[in-house]
Amino acid sequence: MDLLAYIPSPSSGVIYLGPVPLRGYAFCIIIGVFVAVWYGGRRWVARGGRVGTVADIAVWAVPFGLVGGRLYHVITDYELYFTDGRDWVDAFKIWQGGLGIWGAIALGALGAWIGCRRRGIPLPAYADAIAPGIAFAQAIGRWGNWFNQELYGKATTLPWALKIDGDADAGRVAGTYHPTFLYESLWCVGVAVLVIWADRRFKLGHGRAFALYVAAYTVGRFWIEYLRVDDAHHVLGLRLNNWTSVVVFLAAVAYLVVSAKRAPGREEVVEPAAVEDGAAPATGTSGDAPAGSAAKNDGAVKSDGAAESDGAAESGGADEAGAVAAEAEPTKNP
Repeated sequence: MDLLAYIPSPSSGVIYLGPVPLRGYAFCIIIGVFVAVWYGGRRWVARGGRVGTVADIAVWAVPFGLVGGRLYHVITDYELYFTDGRDWVDAFKIWQGGLGIWGAIALGALGAWIGCRRRGIPLPAYADAIAPGIAFAQAIGRWGNWFNQELYGKATTLPWALKIDGDADAGRVAGTYHPTFLYESLWCVGVAVLVIWADRRFKLGHGRAFALYVAAYTVGRFWIEYLRVDDAHHVLGLRLNNWTSVVVFLAAVAYLVVSAKRAPGREEVVEPAAVEDGAAPATGTSGDAPAGSAAKNDGAVKSDGAAESDGAAESGGADEAGAVAAEAEPTKNP
């Protein structure tokens, strides 16, 4: 029996949850968002923040990010929607694919800033908490391209090549191609692991964990973008997204250098309201270990000590009172 020499593509981009149809692309995006919020929430609490804060701010960040991602795609690929023979209404059909990570991060950051401002939280600290979660979300979201059979690379006969079905309407030619969706998915997992390790090792703060995520992602996006064969605008021989990767990478590295000089170390307080409620600021060495646990234990010891002292005082006071009463009362003979 011959071994399978390629990665098959799904016959349909729709997943059925019972009678409810769910597009694979949308399903991957939704799962990615949940993972990012869940893991970001864990990291936020570990740094001394409140439970639920990340999810509350995500209510602002996620819709802004989806709109930004779609806007970037539509603007940079406007010919797909606003040229002769195209229907501009398709620009709103986000479930068919087409989200630009650059626009998603930019506008998503605006939404996060609004949410942080309403809670009195510094945006850089929030960005550091959710950075690896975003990378994990991208890793999951890229599988949506597999469901849609889109954004694949150059033709190849490698054992891990992706088999694409021919579709004249979609501009697809049947064959086996580089699975760039898989390359980027694996790269994003590596970026998330790198950020988690560096955050624990160097105690990154003031937005530097997020900047590291951005810099590392753009490195991978540059070479993966170079493999892709889908239509794209070119500038000086490079695809537009390659130039975007270069510019964003330089900006992220510059931020890392300048931020480290201006604000070394990590924020001791990320959510003032949490400290007011009794939670201790995060000062631990682990980026994912619950912060303030030592303070709580100390408080418990002090509380127990106070209870014992009070109990001893009460017991001593009662004995003394009993002795005085015994001396004052005349002895009664039977």
